[in-house]
Amino acid sequence: MKNRFFLLVTVIAFLFAGCTQETQNKLGRSIQNWTGTNGVLDIYMGEKLVQRFIKIDKLSTAEATQGANPRTYRYGYGYLDLNQNYKVDDGEKKLYFEISDYATPYIFYDNPGSND
Repeated sequence: MKNRFFLLVTVIAFLFAGCTQETQNKLGRSIQNWTGTNGVLDIYMGEKLVQRFIKIDKLSTAEATQGANPRTYRYGYGYLDLNQNYKVDDGEKKLYFEISDYATPYIFYDNPGSND
């Protein structure tokens, strides 16, 4: 059983390595969308943390309605963590958000306070 699993993983790795970077990114996002994540997005103003969104499954890049160029912002859905404790508390709602690739200093990472 272990040998079959190892062979399957090896074959998938070779197929994945033969893909273009964009195809690898799309496959990676598909797997991430299927498995889910528990991301955190911190938004800073200078050195001060001003907003935190939690339970984000992904950040997406907006696509142009005409043409092939991506837009200069990313978007997603997450809970606005008002007290910045990494937990969804009463009154904290799931919101849509957009962040600029040019002007918004942000960090996106896995939730360290989660037991998921």
